[in-house]
Amino acid sequence: MRRGGHGEALQLRRRRGPARLWVAVLALLAGTLWLCSSSAGLGLGLARSSYGVQDVDVNKLWRTADSNGWRASSAPRTYWPPPPIESESNGYLRVRCNGGLNQQRSAICNAVVAARIMNATLVLPELDTNSFWHDESGFLGIYDVPHFIKTLKYDVRIVMGIPEITTNGKTKKLKAHQIRPPRDAPVTWYTTVALEKMKKYGAIYLTPFSHRLAEDIDDPELQRLRCRVNYHALRFKPHIMKTSSEIVNKLRTEGHFMSIHLRFEMDMLAFAGCIDIFTPQEQKILIKYRKEHFAEKELIYRERRLIGKCPLTPEEVGLILRSMGFDNKTRIYLASGDLFGGKRFMKPFKAMFPRLENHSTVGPGKLEENTRGLAGSAVDYMVCLLSDIFIPTYDGPSNFANNLMGHRLYYGFRTTITPNRKALAPIFMDREEGRNSHFEDRVRQVMFNTHFGGPHKRVHPESFYTNSWPECFCQPNPRNRADKCPPDNIYEVLESQFQSVEGEEDIEEVKSTNQTDSTSQIEELAV
Repeated sequence: MRRGGHGEALQLRRRRGPARLWVAVLALLAGTLWLCSSSAGLGLGLARSSYGVQDVDVNKLWRTADSNGWRASSAPRTYWPPPPIESESNGYLRVRCNGGLNQQRSAICNAVVAARIMNATLVLPELDTNSFWHDESGFLGIYDVPHFIKTLKYDVRIVMGIPEITTNGKTKKLKAHQIRPPRDAPVTWYTTVALEKMKKYGAIYLTPFSHRLAEDIDDPELQRLRCRVNYHALRFKPHIMKTSSEIVNKLRTEGHFMSIHLRFEMDMLAFAGCIDIFTPQEQKILIKYRKEHFAEKELIYRERRLIGKCPLTPEEVGLILRSMGFDNKTRIYLASGDLFGGKRFMKPFKAMFPRLENHSTVGPGKLEENTRGLAGSAVDYMVCLLSDIFIPTYDGPSNFANNLMGHRLYYGFRTTITPNRKALAPIFMDREEGRNSHFEDRVRQVMFNTHFGGPHKRVHPESFYTNSWPECFCQPNPRNRADKCPPDNIYEVLESQFQSVEGEEDIEEVKSTNQTDSTSQIEELAV
């Protein structure tokens, strides 16, 4: 009996074993499902919480971003010897800056730094205006040349042209040896290859000169020199500043205004490979343009869009602004070329934000005559610089947008709203496919997750011209001693080092040009 009972019990346990195992499995499964549902609920709750940015006051964006105690300063922090006199110069540097206005602007900054590196005399940079703009105005027609030369007199010696030389009783112009510099050339290329040719021939001509000096330079003083050129020495001519001032004053008569760089033009769309939203005929035009101007490469629209490589459409820009809380009374200045695709792309944007202006519509009577070619781009640049809010819709290879973001950062941390196209792409694609749930909340979550033009660490591939922090900034009361602002009389110190220059000039103008408190200064200068 016991054996029998023991055997029955054993069989019962054997039968119960799998049953208990199944119960355990079911319990585990139920617990997992509950945990997943709880996590999902928690995730949804967190998502809803993270989307809960309704309490953000959009009106605060009309003010400048929080500086956290930083202010702009491109003054040298260490001993900065004066440039060489003519007899001590290693030779003459001549450059030809190609591309659009802001690509050329960066090239001018690089040219000054290159001349400083080589202990050379810089010939006033040439602007390749004809091939891009069909505009012959050049450096003399766009920038205030006397101001440019005077502001940089502590840094480089600048002349209007290569001088004539006399040999064997004959006088002739010194001919510059032409070199095609490598893209993003390091400092060592200029101190070796370029300098060797300069000493051999007396002058060198670097062409083309766009992106021909590496942006990452270990010497912070050379980086600060870039800022002195970009934000102090390069001042547009009086008629451009006057036109810009008239536009800004008119826009401000009714309060705040924002500027938008709407990069929805044929060249950028063809470059990006974002053509599927256009008609078959328009697609043919874009494909043809791409084949003629860019390297052959297979580009898939959906893939390009998901990685943030497609420029925002005007409608998408309008939806972003509306989601953030801007209303149809918002005054907007558009800086753009001819939009590709005609009025049908602008129609939805105008319906949401009808108060749109550009330099042709908002200025005085004959304004258009003064705003063609490079001058027109210069006016757009100044108006966008002085606007209360600036929005670049495509900051990829756009020199205009990138330089403006850096300029606004330098001049008082003016608010810049930079859409994260990669993060926004799936939201807009969901909307196009009919999935509109939490659309505005999702957009707001992306758009309010930004620094809005405040000081922030420069992370590759962000350009130095987009963000010169911390090299060109300082703090009056820093935690780190290296961040301390230089003495206010730094330019008096430099003036005392500049004894070799014949004829002292008015230092007061140069000092005021290089003041670190830049916000009010640029407004007085340009408005």
